[in-house]
Amino acid sequence: MNKPFLLALGLLFATPALAQQGPASPDTVALATYRASRPKINDLVHTKLDVRFDYAKRQLIGKEWLTLRPHAYPTDSLRLDAKGMDIGSVTMVSQGNAKALTFKYNGDQLNIKLDKTYLVDQQYTVYIEYVAKPDELKVKGSAAITDAKGLYFINPDSAVAGKPVQIWTQGETEASSVWFPTIDSPNQKTTQEIAMTVPAKYVTLSNGALASQKSNTDGTRTDTWKMDLPHSPYLFMMAVGDFKITKDTWAGKEVNYYLEPKYAPFAKQIFGNTPEMLEFFSKKLGVAYPWNKYSQIVVRDYVSGAMENTSATLHGDFLHKDAREALDAEYDRGESVIAHELFHQWFGDYVTAESWSNLTVNESFADFSEALWAEHKYGQEAGDAHAYQNMRNYLRSPRDAQKNLVRFHYADKEDMFDLVSYQKGGQILNMLRNHLGEEVFFKGLQKYLTDNKFSNGEAHQLRLAMEAVSGRDLNWFFNQWYFGAGHPVVTIDYNYDQLNKEQVVTIKQTQPGQVFELPMAIDVYQNGKPTRHNVVLRKATEIIRLPAASQPELVNVDADKVTLWQKKDNKPFGQFAYQYRTAPRYVDRREAVAAAAALPPTDAAARQLLSAALSDKNEFIRRAALGSLKLDEKGVAKAAAPLIRKQLAQEKNTNNQAAMLRALAMVDDKKDEKLFTKSLSSQSYAVQGAALEGLAAVQPKQALARANALEPGAKADVAAAIASVYAEVGDAGTWPYVRDQFDAAGPQSQFQMMESLVGFMARLPDQTVLQEGVARLQKMAIQYKQYGVAEPILAMLEKVKQGKPADQQAIVQAAEEAIKAEK
Repeated sequence: MNKPFLLALGLLFATPALAQQGPASPDTVALATYRASRPKINDLVHTKLDVRFDYAKRQLIGKEWLTLRPHAYPTDSLRLDAKGMDIGSVTMVSQGNAKALTFKYNGDQLNIKLDKTYLVDQQYTVYIEYVAKPDELKVKGSAAITDAKGLYFINPDSAVAGKPVQIWTQGETEASSVWFPTIDSPNQKTTQEIAMTVPAKYVTLSNGALASQKSNTDGTRTDTWKMDLPHSPYLFMMAVGDFKITKDTWAGKEVNYYLEPKYAPFAKQIFGNTPEMLEFFSKKLGVAYPWNKYSQIVVRDYVSGAMENTSATLHGDFLHKDAREALDAEYDRGESVIAHELFHQWFGDYVTAESWSNLTVNESFADFSEALWAEHKYGQEAGDAHAYQNMRNYLRSPRDAQKNLVRFHYADKEDMFDLVSYQKGGQILNMLRNHLGEEVFFKGLQKYLTDNKFSNGEAHQLRLAMEAVSGRDLNWFFNQWYFGAGHPVVTIDYNYDQLNKEQVVTIKQTQPGQVFELPMAIDVYQNGKPTRHNVVLRKATEIIRLPAASQPELVNVDADKVTLWQKKDNKPFGQFAYQYRTAPRYVDRREAVAAAAALPPTDAAARQLLSAALSDKNEFIRRAALGSLKLDEKGVAKAAAPLIRKQLAQEKNTNNQAAMLRALAMVDDKKDEKLFTKSLSSQSYAVQGAALEGLAAVQPKQALARANALEPGAKADVAAAIASVYAEVGDAGTWPYVRDQFDAAGPQSQFQMMESLVGFMARLPDQTVLQEGVARLQKMAIQYKQYGVAEPILAMLEKVKQGKPADQQAIVQAAEEAIKAEK
């Protein structure tokens, strides 16, 4: 599963962790007892379902035939997970005979007394009639998966005009048992058959192959889907709705894309690289895609980013993009998600984490695959850029440094879906790849997948596979990275020993707790050429002496730029400038830009580097350089503006174009009015929105008029820009647009719009605006309080109070008190 929403929350108000915190308090990490793997009393063998839907009641009426066998010991009982259901009957089915069974049901688990004691490997089949009522179930989600009711009816009564009627499921972590009784644990595997009876006008999708379709006399149709290979219950899926199917193929297998009809013309634009991904991953892993088809579907109101249901991935509607929206599509909000979910078909579906404690063998691999695909498709720099950003995202979250990657103690299984299981774990795999070498690393993955196929995996099994193919002991690597917490925090200092003709590099690990063993390369540049030295750091302070006939132009520690660490690199800025010009990797240049950004805006060398980086070959370096310019300094703005205009004239990336327009808006030079006006005709929503904001900076009244004209049909960044302009110069009559845009936005966009919301509330003496705005900020502060959102929202509310009459201050004060009181 991909979690862009989780990432947005984790980073919204995060700051770099200069030092890790000490051990976590019991109520943050070790609150719970040891999280044992689910004991196996009975094994699922086959799950057969016959379901139909009551749209009015938002219920599923189900029949189930569940085939099982005792795992290790004879048993006369069966315990199933079944959340919030009505259980009608439970029957033993044997050779055409049926025998009613006694059972107890507490609303969460179904305990069944079997008709006799069954021996190990002796199969039996239980038949259950039930009604699933997901909307009546009180369940808790998480930051990663915002709801856990398993089965979702979207607009079932067509009450929302223009919104499609859909049904879809979400099983991870243990929510499949909301819509069918099962042993809802990742260490169970079962084949399946699902017959869905739906209105004949709708399309269905499930795991495996569509085995049959039968038209019924009542205007419904029954579609039967079969999955003949075993997989875990949380990977079961159903989807029903008005979807148009675009068909593709790979290696003779069906590859299908299910989209709402209005987005179907853009199916190949959105998903068209899927067959190439299937080919690349199959060859790279040495294990061909194992399932009989691969379908992807985009649904409304999805509770997370996307979900890797076996052979049938479900995506949230952030993937809906028409031709104009595609112009601004960033890799990490579209194609990377597609790659992530596809890689799960091997790591997560073919071999599944044995328990949620070992989630890393699912999610870290999927995270790793995002950079792997970018590297293959778009070049080394693209892969490095994606991996670097993911690593930085983890490093900016201090609380995550306290967590082990493999975690047997956690408060809730949902807590495992975090920046550790994803971004940190992905970078650890990248380090292991670098350490073992490309060929050996992927042979290790092939062995891991082959040894554990259609079964379960743990970090230990990954280690054993890597040791088997490499011939190396890797306990040290897994102990510190998988079964330990944190990461190295280091300082790097340099000194040239003229007498002994040696370059001295001193590396100190300053983090609390363990000292990390770190193999890495150091490149020493002399006369423009690097000499590589491979070293291993094992002590808290390492003094490394490297031969150098003269003082080097650059000493590049961690020259492959793969080490997961937080470093203070104390080399002179002149060496960073040389690194920018000479060293080969994306991260080399990105680090140099960061070093320049850390210097005062008056530093000539830093400004020169940032100016050069504005036209760097890499779009992300250009964007980082632009963001590093301190344009609120008049001298910097005056010098940078011509360079920004020059680069804008040749810039191809629309998001960079938009960033440059916003930068020029900060310069606030009326000569850019024509540029902003011209850019309003761009087909890119990002560019058009930035141009409108830029025009507002130099000609507010004109911007207000253009905002009014653009309002019909406005989408994405344009709609946000209109809201921003209204917030700056609109009146109370424009508030409904701002409010409605905020309500319609996803969490990330809402966070981005908060400043506009606050500006509107602070500027206008309108009680309706104040009440409605405060209510929205209060709701967000409470909903996301555990992620540090409450404090900055409280600061915003204080700003709103300033200058307000007493009765309006009371409205704000009540919201502040409610936020503070919420636990």
